[in-house]
Amino acid sequence: MGPLTGIKVLELEAIGPVPFCGMMLADMGADVLLVDRPADPQLGLALPRRYDVMLRGRRSVTLDLKSADGVSALMQLIGHADALIEGFRPGVLERLGLAPDVLLARNPRLVVGRMTGWGQDGPLAPRAGHDIDYIALSGALHAIGHANGRPVPPLNLVGDFGGGGMLLACGVLAALLEARRSGNGQVVDAAMVEGASLLTTMFWGLAATGHWSAERGANILDSGAPWYDTYATADGKFVALGAIEPKFYAEMLARLGLTHDDLPAQHDRNGWPVLRTRFAQVLRGKTRDEWCRIFDGSDACFAPVLSFAEAKAHSHNAAREAHVTVDDVAQPAPAPRFSRTPSAVRAAPPGRGTAGRAALADWGFSPAEIDDLRARGLGCDGAS
Repeated sequence: MGPLTGIKVLELEAIGPVPFCGMMLADMGADVLLVDRPADPQLGLALPRRYDVMLRGRRSVTLDLKSADGVSALMQLIGHADALIEGFRPGVLERLGLAPDVLLARNPRLVVGRMTGWGQDGPLAPRAGHDIDYIALSGALHAIGHANGRPVPPLNLVGDFGGGGMLLACGVLAALLEARRSGNGQVVDAAMVEGASLLTTMFWGLAATGHWSAERGANILDSGAPWYDTYATADGKFVALGAIEPKFYAEMLARLGLTHDDLPAQHDRNGWPVLRTRFAQVLRGKTRDEWCRIFDGSDACFAPVLSFAEAKAHSHNAAREAHVTVDDVAQPAPAPRFSRTPSAVRAAPPGRGTAGRAALADWGFSPAEIDDLRARGLGCDGAS
């Protein structure tokens, strides 16, 4: 019984940020009904459904939205929904006969969450792209990488998920709150290029005061500072140092067996190469696990760099139950946590049309109405 229990969301099949948004809403208790295409269009990485873990917690129906019957059936679903989320290029929904004004005429309280890379308008709006392109145009990608090296893509975390799906979820929730006050829905235009830019807000302030350089690897938080970087250990693994504040930096030095007297000052940029060399020499002298034992219980802002599998097994994450296993597939647990209405993964990713009939019944459709929807091409009879 998560905090969004009672909220009904239609999710039109998509890749990347839209299913991430749908996962967050479903984890928090929303009843997210996935509207799949009748056949697998081989989107994205084309994983078997049980491994497409961002689709967890849903039930599914199938519809061909390129047919008049499919559009008519979706309009019936719209009348029962609180929100719809979609990730088509701008104009596609309109060409299908499902423009936001049409949807809002059918259900005036509906929140229409639209996820794109470039936004619903502007010169680039109709162009294709992926996470790396959106974060490149936002300025975020330029800032990520080591000195004298190329910009490094931070997986697809910044555009697709942080600046995309999470931004869309936030916008949809805000619009749902407002709709409960006003009785009126609206369109949420979430663009990954703008979401990625929003994530960089702090750095705009730092740059305006001269505390951030456009040169990569020259700043405190981009590996420029030797006390905010990763280092290799004797076994070829890595540890992360992040001791920014003086008291944490002093603790870090003590755990490394170093003293202030033997080193340049922490913020002496001319001395940073000396610090980096000394830290690297010391850290290469022991294995990652040996350093973990040395730093255990300290406030030195130290952590081992773990693989996904190692992260799941770490004692802190295990104590917090930060991972769950669904249908024998390990994955991150829902977040954030709620004290009274906890989130949960309610089901494994659905097959196409899986448990759709039960979902429609829960949404208030009568058996006759469900049969009518089926006659218009809606698939809903997959096994639960």
